[in-house]
Amino acid sequence: MNEFAFGLSLLLPELVVLSGLCVLLLLDLWISPSRRGITHFLALLTLAFAALLTLREFHVPGEVGKAFGGMFLRDAMSDGLKTALYLLTGAVFVYGRGYLAERGLWKGEFYVLVLAALLGMMALTSAGNLLAVYLGLELMALSSYALVAFDRDAPKSSEAAIKYFVLGALASGLMLYGMSMLYGASGSLDLASIRQAALDGSASPELLRLGTVFLIAGIAFKFGAAPFHTWLPDVYQGSPSAITLFVGSLPKVAAFAMAYRLLEGGLSPLLEFWRPILIAIAMLSLSLGNVVALAQSNLKRMLAYSNMLHVGFILIGLSSGTTYGYASAMVYTLFYTVAAAGAFGTIVVLSARGFEAERIEDYRGLARRAPWHAFLMMLLMASLAGFPPLFGFFAKILILKAVIGAELIEVAVFALIFAVVGAFYYLRIVKLMFFDEPAEERIPAPAADPAVRFALSVNALIQLLALFAWGPLLAFSLATFS
Repeated sequence: MNEFAFGLSLLLPELVVLSGLCVLLLLDLWISPSRRGITHFLALLTLAFAALLTLREFHVPGEVGKAFGGMFLRDAMSDGLKTALYLLTGAVFVYGRGYLAERGLWKGEFYVLVLAALLGMMALTSAGNLLAVYLGLELMALSSYALVAFDRDAPKSSEAAIKYFVLGALASGLMLYGMSMLYGASGSLDLASIRQAALDGSASPELLRLGTVFLIAGIAFKFGAAPFHTWLPDVYQGSPSAITLFVGSLPKVAAFAMAYRLLEGGLSPLLEFWRPILIAIAMLSLSLGNVVALAQSNLKRMLAYSNMLHVGFILIGLSSGTTYGYASAMVYTLFYTVAAAGAFGTIVVLSARGFEAERIEDYRGLARRAPWHAFLMMLLMASLAGFPPLFGFFAKILILKAVIGAELIEVAVFALIFAVVGAFYYLRIVKLMFFDEPAEERIPAPAADPAVRFALSVNALIQLLALFAWGPLLAFSLATFS
């Protein structure tokens, strides 16, 4: 097998997703709205086929496949994160079908744009070159902008999309400027070559540091970390809930992969320089996100600000610069994306035509109207708050252990304090659901679609299974980064 054919074999999952979205784009021209279920089925089939190809050639830890001069890397981390992305994307499709259909938004473009964004995220997880990073980032971002504006007749969606686009373009420009600095310092776009140039001193230290600052700004924007978070609450609230489910979960996986590829794969010799910057952003996110989340009356805005708490934990895990820190950050990212998908999925399930279940008051007395949904929401809120024996508890413990192991005791104490503070606004939701009287106005019954109910149940009950699964997941993550 020649080098080009070998490279294509490594890219088979990406080629399947690309082919699938092209087929859906063309097919949607001929399918009537009454037969939109065919598009839905083919989109899920595309994900299943891509997952099968990824798992069939799953790379064991320590094995790295390189294609096109190291521009594309396929290893255990990329395969693991891609598998998670397939599952989350499938959840977006299942949750979103009924919600979008009720609002006249169930169109083929939804599936095409989500798959295009997924393709960009897959490219980010396997990027071994600054050019690949930027291409994956822009493909994900441009598709996300269009998705946020999907409900063209809603002023809030248009406003959120414009703000997202303007600030996203600024962040992309910052990253591109930082990449140009790294190229000017090392003479290469290859991350491994940049790392080697930083190690042997052949690269300009000043240009490397300046480029690193701009790259971290871009990473913080994609995570939604302070002070680059201003787009987050408006985008979460302004988007249709099915789109918020997508924006609030999948991009975090891609942002983690991008941060690891850039900071460890290319800039690890500058650890002592970028560690304080990451810690400062993490501490600002932990404090600001928690304080503002306490004052929210809209659940989607509350989850947007609470996102900053969880991003803060991910960033301090990355800042440790150790194998255990990277592994714990990866576990935390997977926990948060699954829990966030479940929380936004609950909003989707409880919403109906003419009613958006996004006010916190809408959940008052939910245990009497829909006890099973209240129980699932309780699991998700308790896990996000970090209560044992749920997934969120173990994820936070792993991050704190990694930070303490890196002798960052003050950071661990700061994170622990704000984790306790953050538990309040999650518990407030539980209190409203189980101990308050139901809301006076008539609230529609939850969606009865069996597929949606099953997806939400699995999404929430996974938080309980973490008691048995977090050990193997951590072992895989440790082997991946060792």
